[in-house]
Amino acid sequence: MQTHCPAVTDRLYVTGTDTGAGKTVASCALLHAFRARGLRAVGMKPVASGCTRADEGWRNEDALALQAASDPRPAYDDLNPFAMPEPLAPELAARAAGVEIALPPLQAAFARLRAQSDIVVVEGVGGWAAPLTATLDQRDLVHALRLPVVLVIGMRLGCLNHARLSAAAIAADGCDLVGWIASEVDPDMACREENLQLLAARLPAPFLGRMPYAPDPQPARMAAQLTLPL
Repeated sequence: MQTHCPAVTDRLYVTGTDTGAGKTVASCALLHAFRARGLRAVGMKPVASGCTRADEGWRNEDALALQAASDPRPAYDDLNPFAMPEPLAPELAARAAGVEIALPPLQAAFARLRAQSDIVVVEGVGGWAAPLTATLDQRDLVHALRLPVVLVIGMRLGCLNHARLSAAAIAADGCDLVGWIASEVDPDMACREENLQLLAARLPAPFLGRMPYAPDPQPARMAAQLTLPL
């Protein structure tokens, strides 16, 4: 039985219905939206796989996007404490890199980010049930950091099933789903508006807005499309 994770208003966890749902764009857009409200907003990508080698160390494209959208600009190692080179599930990528993902370094990095900001937007990996390690799930991180959850729904065929299963799993894990974002990842999706209406009628959380499909999405522009959940 999972204990309940109480909502806290200075942090968010962004998860998705699957890999490629648009979590990074949504997280960056939320950062810009909070900044437009006059808040110091910084991003965090606790665990990232699929990194390239730079002079400073391993760097992940999504984490760099979060860093660029943040103000103040956080140290990369705090924003992305675990960066693994292989583009694999975190558990496999960590094994290949000889890295042990653990909660204490993530909690310490989050505390440093929180000390320099008004709100921290934490981006998860893949979908909600994607594990971090053999013994550590994303729900464990959400509980440890007391993170309210925003669900990014990749608007494509099958999204109703994926969204409802994700929302049910988040609730079953004792976490607070405080809103959902429609990410239009398929420009040719049939009955998009009808699917949005069905999602709004069935999901137990507020609709925070939609991110229209764009080959080169601009999170700063998309921020105006979103309603902040806090």
